[in-house]
Amino acid sequence: MNDVQRLQQVIRNLHELDSEHIESVAVVERFEGQTVWDGRVEVFSVRGHPHAARAYAWTYTDDDGREHDVAVLAVPPIDTAEKAVRATLAAHAKARLADDDEI
Repeated sequence: MNDVQRLQQVIRNLHELDSEHIESVAVVERFEGQTVWDGRVEVFSVRGHPHAARAYAWTYTDDDGREHDVAVLAVPPIDTAEKAVRATLAAHAKARLADDDEI
């Protein structure tokens, strides 16, 4: 479950923007028939950014049980909660591939 106030602080810390909560969106992301992410994304309006009017934020627990907070600005091509999740998953996959290449 996402804590809206906590995520507003994450947006403030990462992007130096004030925000206002708009809504919660359920997102299920599948890849090759498998669910790779299933959760709620909080949508915020943000003030003070030259290109983004919204931010998408959520908290997830990794395989080791650690919680992580994510805050993605709505900058093209990211304009939905689903695209924010997809971009984050792609960035994590790319980082894992780079780590595997170093071994």
